[in-house]
Amino acid sequence: MTDAVLYDTHMHTPLCHHADGEPEDYARAAERCGLKGIVFTCHNPMPDGYAARARMAVDEFDQYVAIVERARQEWCGRVDVRLGLECDYAPGFEDWLTKQINAAPLHYVLGSVHPFFVEYERKYKNDGPVAFQRHYFEHLAMAAETGLFDCLSHPDLIKNSDPAQWQLHRIMDDVCACLDRVAKAGTAMELNTSGWYKALPEANPGSAILAEMCKRDIPVVIGSDAHTPDRVADRFVDAMNVLEWVGYRRISYFVDRKRADLAIDAARPTL
Repeated sequence: MTDAVLYDTHMHTPLCHHADGEPEDYARAAERCGLKGIVFTCHNPMPDGYAARARMAVDEFDQYVAIVERARQEWCGRVDVRLGLECDYAPGFEDWLTKQINAAPLHYVLGSVHPFFVEYERKYKNDGPVAFQRHYFEHLAMAAETGLFDCLSHPDLIKNSDPAQWQLHRIMDDVCACLDRVAKAGTAMELNTSGWYKALPEANPGSAILAEMCKRDIPVVIGSDAHTPDRVADRFVDAMNVLEWVGYRRISYFVDRKRADLAIDAARPTL
């Protein structure tokens, strides 16, 4: 049997109010899938009730740390369980996020722009769908430039906000300008396999954006965004095939907030 080398670095807990299964259930699934480890990246607490129905409360953060630690201890020697966080970014949250990230023993920090939250839509959706998409990619670039995040998650999530209005050619210049800034900042980007189950059934991001990421040597991390244990490492082989097709030869993951790289040819047979 080929030794496990891969991590799934994007998954959630019931504290986000839209995920099922305890951390131990995700670790058990990871062992079945042939993973070396998993990183929990539940949605971070945010101030003033921002998107409160989709994240843990501020006073639940210690509980989050504790349940991940509980799973880490139980699965020690079998699956490497690590603590991460998926942090919502929008302009104005920089100080909050800086204090939050520095106050926790995090092994991996994802930066996310979620365009479908009411608070975000209210502020940035008023000028029509194309302008809204441009705001989104501007904010992704700004997130990278903060230096707070190891990786940007599901980096074309905006296409699922209003699929009928997604015509990539209309904003490709904006996307490429965003990717130039991400590359300069040295931030990785995620291929999120949950995209295959959304309204536009393709990975987040799709192959055209992945190809532009590859041209800029932006490291890519595969994450399942699992909200149930059965989705741990889901479609990772498909993801590696797509990445190879657009030109990638290596994939990455983060532990201790340090990037490790794996050859796709070596990683694929382990699953």
